Amino acid sequence: MKLNKKRSNLLSILDIYIIKKLLLTFVLAIFLIIMIAIIFDLSERLDDFISNNAPIKGLIFDYYLNFIPHFANLFGHLFFFIAVVFVCSKLASNSEIIAILSSGISFKRLLRPFILTAIFVGVVNLWLSNVLIPKVNIPRLEFEKMYYRNPYSNQFYNIHIQPKENEQVYVQHFSNKVNKAYKFTQEIIKDGVIAKKTSAEYIVFDSTTMDWVMTNYHIREINGISENIETGYEKHIDIGVMPNEFNLNQIKVEVLDYQQLNKAIAREELKGNSVVTELRIEKYQRLLNPFAYIILTIIGVALSSHKKRGGIGLNLAIGIILAFSLILMMKLANVFATNSTLPAILAVALPLLLYSIIAIILVRRTPK
Repeated sequence: MKLNKKRSNLLSILDIYIIKKLLLTFVLAIFLIIMIAIIFDLSERLDDFISNNAPIKGLIFDYYLNFIPHFANLFGHLFFFIAVVFVCSKLASNSEIIAILSSGISFKRLLRPFILTAIFVGVVNLWLSNVLIPKVNIPRLEFEKMYYRNPYSNQFYNIHIQPKENEQVYVQHFSNKVNKAYKFTQEIIKDGVIAKKTSAEYIVFDSTTMDWVMTNYHIREINGISENIETGYEKHIDIGVMPNEFNLNQIKVEVLDYQQLNKAIAREELKGNSVVTELRIEKYQRLLNPFAYIILTIIGVALSSHKKRGGIGLNLAIGIILAFSLILMMKLANVFATNSTLPAILAVALPLLLYSIIAIILVRRTPK
């Protein structure tokens, strides 16, 4: 008997009723939007798939089957929020919330099943982002690369790489199509000062000798007070860097699980690559985004727990505007962090903190 009482206190009939409605609405919303997304995606890529003779089996199992968890996780918090607003508005329009609150149940107690569901979905999101989706993205991206136009081209400028502790390599731009780096500079440092500086108009990778060929080069060696300068048109050089290491945007964060992402961050920090900021942002997004489910859930319940003249439609409109504004703020903060000195963790956390304050204000102002 005591065990039954504990279970009833932990998860009451009301909790189960709301959780079932919420999960069912969320799954249905995700299912419908995924079907629409697949139709639009297929219509856009169909010509390329046909012209490249993409196999139907690979299209279904390698591409679209793996597309589903990727897309569902990408927009999960938005559609969970819509599900919260829809379910709560439906309860309010049917006067069920009035009956619940009139029976002596507090508004905080009413929030419990919604928050429990948000925590559950957030944990699933955490697992998907860091474990499952990186694995299923590998065949999806390989299929896309093989049978769809390859969108990859290196667009990074001012690339810095540290092959060794006392060595710095800089190129203004790298073309991955011809393995050619422009405005090349290599600095070798001894005892805190530059001992050798090599520069060239451009360098091209030689696949036969597995080194680089400099064009219009200038080498300056410093030994105390004496200097040795060498110039020429063409010369082979080993810089300790392979062509793929210049392809900073070749690091596909979508295929890196949590451990691999941490290793990539440590590796790019050693090289001094600016892409490390984007990797850090990706890491903190994966860790903190589950909190967006809880924050948006509290906002959704606070907005939708009482009747409005506009009904469910007005609640959905207000809710979607708030949800999209949060997504927009998160994107803007990430761009700001990439192009400034704002720490990556602050760029990810600040929008969530701001909307946490909004959630608290809305809960306090909600009629109880």
